[in-house]
Amino acid sequence: MSENTAQPSSRLAAYKNNAKNSDEMRQRRQQISVELRKNKKEDQLLKRRNIEPAEPTSPLQESNAQSPSASAISVDDIMMAINSTNPTLQFQAVQSVRKMLSREKNPPIDKIINMGLVPILINFLDNFENFSIQFEAAWALTNIASGTSDQTKAVINQGAVPKFIALLKSKHPNVAEQAVWALGNIAGDGSDARDIVLKDGTVESLLELLNNENIEISFLRNIVWLMSNLCRNKNPAPPFSKIKKLLPALSELLNHDDKLILSDVCWALSYVTDDTTEKVQSVVNSGCVPRLIALLDTDDATIITPALRSIGNIVTGDDVTTDVVLNAKVLPALANLLTNKKPNIVKEAAWTLSNITAGTPHQIQMVLDSDIFAPLVNVLSHGDFRAQREAAWAVTNLTSGGTNDQIIQMVNKYPLMKPYCDLLSTSDARIISVILNGLTILFRVAEDFNGLENFCTTLEEIGALDKLEALQNHENNDIYEKSFAIINKYFQDDNEEVADLVPQTVNGALEFNAEGGNQNQFNF
Repeated sequence: MSENTAQPSSRLAAYKNNAKNSDEMRQRRQQISVELRKNKKEDQLLKRRNIEPAEPTSPLQESNAQSPSASAISVDDIMMAINSTNPTLQFQAVQSVRKMLSREKNPPIDKIINMGLVPILINFLDNFENFSIQFEAAWALTNIASGTSDQTKAVINQGAVPKFIALLKSKHPNVAEQAVWALGNIAGDGSDARDIVLKDGTVESLLELLNNENIEISFLRNIVWLMSNLCRNKNPAPPFSKIKKLLPALSELLNHDDKLILSDVCWALSYVTDDTTEKVQSVVNSGCVPRLIALLDTDDATIITPALRSIGNIVTGDDVTTDVVLNAKVLPALANLLTNKKPNIVKEAAWTLSNITAGTPHQIQMVLDSDIFAPLVNVLSHGDFRAQREAAWAVTNLTSGGTNDQIIQMVNKYPLMKPYCDLLSTSDARIISVILNGLTILFRVAEDFNGLENFCTTLEEIGALDKLEALQNHENNDIYEKSFAIINKYFQDDNEEVADLVPQTVNGALEFNAEGGNQNQFNF
């Protein structure tokens, strides 16, 4: 329910499509995305240097077995050799530059740029007669592009991107893989750089590389990482006409057993789904949903996090896409994640559930029947504050979109009122307003079903009334008005008790009689 448009009898502000507040939903999703990016630095690097290890571990790392004579030489000797016409000296100079840039700490990227070596290295990318120097030049440029945005632009502005795209078709796998790595670093620099990489048939060349059944695992990892960076970044988002071509391949790659590949595929899908309903629907149509949900049951946070993010994005779409997720049995997986040891995963699971409880009454009933509110109440009571905040959204969204019977079922079955109301003491004005919206609806339901007196008594006993009174001094005018309205309407001393509103005890439970003979229990 929108914090600025709360109407107790209206459900129009639940956070889904159509008549519901999709703009608010998108803002929440973007807020969560920012938090997620801050927490995923180790999950997926947007840029990577090709660092030379102590021992060769992949075809990109000294597998071409260059001679010992290619050791480091002085800067003056490098410039003299690289500008000579002697292929051997040129190779030794380029390899020396590459080795300088491949060292683990403080690579002299700016020094190499200031020496004017970038355009020279780019020219060597055209040396198809000597793939060894082509490979070394590509490696050096890859590491330059792994640096700051200005350093990456030094590579872009000299015209390296079209040459790297051409090298994707190289008959030498080492060269093609290094080109993929370089393009991955460039695409990771931002939307503008990404769109430059997306030109000139990059997507088609990547898909062609994926058709090679004998591709090395390191090469495949780099391809998937590049695909992920091509899907990443917004304002603007990548041209969907190009990204859409990647979806069948990404869906297929979800069945791979390599953890690094799975992580990057899931991140790619999370980027695509963090957008319009059309894009969400395209991902759903690619058949990704069942496998994404299956990956939620892994024990690897680097896979769970982006898979969960993708599912959370999908259920911010319309009711049809949410139904697909629910029918694929997401609720048991989410219930399990609500008990995860990693607070960020718990928060994401609660956020995803809050999107589902903003759905249709049928979807809400699936949630209630699953008993997922049991671990959610535990999160509401004892979780990290960010997770508590999302759990509170889940409760409020259910009050906004659920039927009266479903609201009563939730409150009767789960001990959520105290932890829900305890969050009224937080300093987060937004979540206070969200909870006040939920309480406003709960008051209406209690009043409609002859449970108002009991509800008011319960709120007093759990300390919620004191919190509501304190909120009348809140600096936020919206919070002041909502808390004042509740107290003024339901807690005035001159309200006389009406006998037939007092609940009767039946078999130890409080029972409230609604008009028309329907009976519902509204217990706390």
